[in-house]
Amino acid sequence: MFRHLVRPATRTDAGPLIAVLAEAFHDGPLADWLIPDPGDRRTVYYRYFRDAFYHGLDHGEVHTTGGQTAVAIWYHRREAVPARPDRPAALDRIAGAYAPKFLLLEEAIEGCHPDRPHHYLAYLAVDPTRQNQGLGTALLNHGHGRLDQLGAPAHLEASNPRNRGLYLRHGYTTGRTVGLASDGPAIWPMCRAAADVTGERSRLPRPGRY
Repeated sequence: MFRHLVRPATRTDAGPLIAVLAEAFHDGPLADWLIPDPGDRRTVYYRYFRDAFYHGLDHGEVHTTGGQTAVAIWYHRREAVPARPDRPAALDRIAGAYAPKFLLLEEAIEGCHPDRPHHYLAYLAVDPTRQNQGLGTALLNHGHGRLDQLGAPAHLEASNPRNRGLYLRHGYTTGRTVGLASDGPAIWPMCRAAADVTGERSRLPRPGRY
């Protein structure tokens, strides 16, 4: 069976991978809520994911595939992350009038994290023209293989039923659904249990009990 090459991303990958992130997340209930105007959305998303890509390189791990058509951004969360006092101002620069919704989203996501140390999959994106070709699975398998060697759990948030289904197939369990304001979409915190020394993953936590 063909296996996609997975490698660490670098700054030379920035252009293609920022575009992959912006395009992959451009459609869906969360995007429609964050920025209803599709034209504004494309501009703001490029700025937002440019910031996310470089933050991942500086503070986490970024992986991509050989053709720069998919990307995953991971962080090792050893403890609670303190609030970034400069974040509201940064979001104002990135998102303008849409900044309050982005700030609400980020605060909701931060509140979903487990208390114990874990690895956090902040973003998994595949070029929309290359989806359903195993690229997302290749990135997940690569990340999960490393976590299983470490005996570490993983956490993420799914923002639509399709990607939630993908993560369920890869061993994640769903936590308590989080709603974004009265008019906002749902997001699903999801956790993948750590592997023990035998390579078997421990019993998955009950939903909502990370």
